[in-house]
Amino acid sequence: MKFSARNVFKGKVVSVKKGPVNSEVTMSLPGGLEIVATVTTTSAENMGLKEGAVTTALIKATHVMLVSE
Repeated sequence: MKFSARNVFKGKVVSVKKGPVNSEVTMSLPGGLEIVATVTTTSAENMGLKEGAVTTALIKATHVMLVSE
């Protein structure tokens, strides 16, 4: 997959707070820092984002995109 985001962080999902439309996904990075992103609940389910899932955060401008692995 090609992308232009330069800020790429690999980590693990530590929690997913599902809502009717959006879900809040928290991922832990090596060293203990956390990133929190809001994604649609449908996307979180389609990507299989759940506690313990390995994922990558791509940060570009003011948007955070999660890529499941």
